[in-house]
Amino acid sequence: MKIAIGCDHAGFELKEDLKGYLRERNVEVLDLGTQDGAPVDYPEIGMTVAEKVSTGAIPRGILICGTGMGMSIVANRFQGVRATLCHDLYTA
Repeated sequence: MKIAIGCDHAGFELKEDLKGYLRERNVEVLDLGTQDGAPVDYPEIGMTVAEKVSTGAIPRGILICGTGMGMSIVANRFQGVRATLCHDLYTA
């Protein structure tokens, strides 16, 4: 399985932890940013991941931001993408 992952500065640490978790389980991870904790505009990252999923280049994507709402809104603008806010196992 291959997953694209992206975050804004608020989600950087969680993204790094999640990348390690996925790779330990033999999941190929395409990290589309951000690459450090410096401030970044979340829509740019969200659009990059959503475009990969929308075009079929990557089957799944994970987006992380401060609340999850902004990334969900951005991603849902892309055809074929269904993004939702998940904050625990039940909602995931």
